[in-house]
Amino acid sequence: MSTEIKGPLDLEKEVIKADLCTLCGACVGLCPYFRTYKGKVVLIDHCNLSQGRCYAFCPRTPSNLEGVNQITFGAPYPGDALGTHRQVVMAKSLDKAILSKGQYGGVTSTLVALAVRKKMLDGAVLTKREKELLSSGTLARNKKEILACAGSNYVASPTLEAFNKNAQNSCKNMAVVGIPCQVMALGKMRINPLESKNNIEKLGLIIGLFCTWALSYKEFFNFLKKVIPVEKIGKMDIPPPPANIFQVELPQGRKSLSLDHVRKFVRPTCTVCLDMTAEFSDLSIGAVEGISGWNTVIVRTAKGQELMEEARRAGVIEVAEMPRANLKRLKEAALLKKKRALENIVKRTGSKENLLYLQGADSLRPLLPD
Repeated sequence: MSTEIKGPLDLEKEVIKADLCTLCGACVGLCPYFRTYKGKVVLIDHCNLSQGRCYAFCPRTPSNLEGVNQITFGAPYPGDALGTHRQVVMAKSLDKAILSKGQYGGVTSTLVALAVRKKMLDGAVLTKREKELLSSGTLARNKKEILACAGSNYVASPTLEAFNKNAQNSCKNMAVVGIPCQVMALGKMRINPLESKNNIEKLGLIIGLFCTWALSYKEFFNFLKKVIPVEKIGKMDIPPPPANIFQVELPQGRKSLSLDHVRKFVRPTCTVCLDMTAEFSDLSIGAVEGISGWNTVIVRTAKGQELMEEARRAGVIEVAEMPRANLKRLKEAALLKKKRALENIVKRTGSKENLLYLQGADSLRPLLPD
């Protein structure tokens, strides 16, 4: 299925002004016209291009799921709970420094640090929290820089801006760690029909992070600073159900907020996102419900498998079989997100034929609402 590529003014109208922007950063760092400012993407001047990479890469412009799956895995898009994959395991880091800084089992930071140390990668584009909870992408080239980015960040971040910028310099082999919308944008870069390919050949590895939703920066920050000293926040976490709380680490201890209050600040575009597990990654990593200190790892490609095996041989991670009950719950949660997203899309468009930004997704039709 061919996808029409439009220009920046169309992107502003169809995505940014339509409350569909994910703040992934894919349109930033390509030209001087798009910038990010305090949790928003802004078109700062008129650009009369009729076709642009900004529009082509955006995960909320028409996105050919079949095409992205074929170029990533050489297989049709399955439309099932977890997407194309080889195996699902549990893993945890054996690096004490990473465990003290990382989230859950610390596997993401451990794998990236190993790949950089062994020169498998020149560096990795990660998300780093700056002052006042504002986050951005950064290229980490050593363990210290990787540790500075460890931990979950629930506020949307234009991480891919850092990939776009660093892909234009001497860095030849980068990983990107990102959430599903960012991973989709990278997949669209790979099938970009425009002449400029954005140096996508410099993308050596994608580690996707499980994501249910991301928060709008300005609204969430304004709420949070009324109830806690935001400049002192350490780790943030959402414990598994039935807790229904949002936890933040402060110098005096842990503070819990009602998740019902926090959900008010979820970005509108997250309601139409059907991917919980970053399906177009080499490896997808998240928590293990009910088992503290471990990560779920979905191994999707040979490259991802090789990195996991290298980490095991190096003695920096421990790997175990995923309990059947946990795998079942993971699949149920991922499938539920797909169904909810499709229901919201049909409500928005008024048609089961117009699935908003989703194309090449015939396999999703059984999940459409009755």
